[in-house]
Amino acid sequence: MNKKARMKMIKKFVLIVLAVALGWGIYNTVIADRSVGTEVGDQAADFTLETMEGKEVRLSDYEGQPVFLNFWATWCPPCEEEMPDIQHFSDEYGEEVAVLSVNFTKFEPNKEAIPKFVESHNLTFPILMDREGKVGENLYQVISMPTSFMIDREGVIRQKRVGPLTLKDMEGWLDQVK
Repeated sequence: MNKKARMKMIKKFVLIVLAVALGWGIYNTVIADRSVGTEVGDQAADFTLETMEGKEVRLSDYEGQPVFLNFWATWCPPCEEEMPDIQHFSDEYGEEVAVLSVNFTKFEPNKEAIPKFVESHNLTFPILMDREGKVGENLYQVISMPTSFMIDREGVIRQKRVGPLTLKDMEGWLDQVK
């Protein structure tokens, strides 16, 4: 094979590699579904849990609406610290955002403390019970509480925080997903 033919073959090869790379980039950013995960930019995993009253709630029930998702436990001081702000956020912005609060029931040493906690803090947003830890532990990989997520209208995680939030933090998150 002469030098001219070899150069022509190398150019074709390079063009094919570039075309494949470009095609993959377009597919990955425009066409492919987002992967389900736990980080900002990931598609939020759908789940079904029961409220304290036994009503089934699915995350996908809130499709098309932003969702503030919070994982907590009664024995967690930072969780207790942020609850008044979460209630205020729910009261003030409940028409714009769904507030879902997941009690990590699996790790509650005293299950009777949950309704007492809810009542003593006058919480009116849905309290979902993660009795087996499948949502918090497995799907959302919560390793410390509180952990909160802001999920946009398309079901994509836009914010995540391990640790307590203030009302101002929540309002800022909501402004980003409106």
